[in-house]
Amino acid sequence: MAIVTSSTNQISPANERMYRQSALVGEWKGNWVGNNQPVGFKVVNIRGARAQVEYTHNGRTERGFGEVNGTLITFGGVTVGTKDGKSMVLLFSVGGAGKQTANLEKQEPPASDSRLMGSWGGYSSDNGKSASFKVLSVNGKEAQVSVTTDGVTRQGTGIVYKNVIMFGQTQIATDDGKNGKVIYQVGTKSFVVPVTKYPPADSSSSVDKTA
Repeated sequence: MAIVTSSTNQISPANERMYRQSALVGEWKGNWVGNNQPVGFKVVNIRGARAQVEYTHNGRTERGFGEVNGTLITFGGVTVGTKDGKSMVLLFSVGGAGKQTANLEKQEPPASDSRLMGSWGGYSSDNGKSASFKVLSVNGKEAQVSVTTDGVTRQGTGIVYKNVIMFGQTQIATDDGKNGKVIYQVGTKSFVVPVTKYPPADSSSSVDKTA
């Protein structure tokens, strides 16, 4: 029996380049067109052609797996899609009973420090330095991290403050959860390396064996 964790995505680099499927991942909320009743759709993760989803309507939530096809996810009689990663169109159609549409907006992550989760890496042409920073978990004001600078990897517990994690003589900061910078100190010198967050598919070397 396959086990799917809530934080694991396996989106192929080709699909990400063509469709930007990672833009679908997240929680979406909005209202049906016409009756203005609330409706929600959450994409927990995407693994190949399957998406783990939650569909909330009429006060109840259905959970399961949807089918991913390009920029669309189909779950039962529901099809959702987004072009900009901010607004989603939800279409409900079952049999010949007509169709309903809803407009949804992506919700911000519940905590700003969640933007730091994941693997980061980059290179600075200004100083010739490279750095990588992996945030394994965040628990309140503490984060488990792995940092590599000047070829040396260190692991331990960092301190979280808003969108910054400080660990020893190194810190990482991000404003948008996609781009950031690593600042580390060697002796009396400080080095700044711009970094970007790696897509989830790139940070996982495992093969999707779900049946």
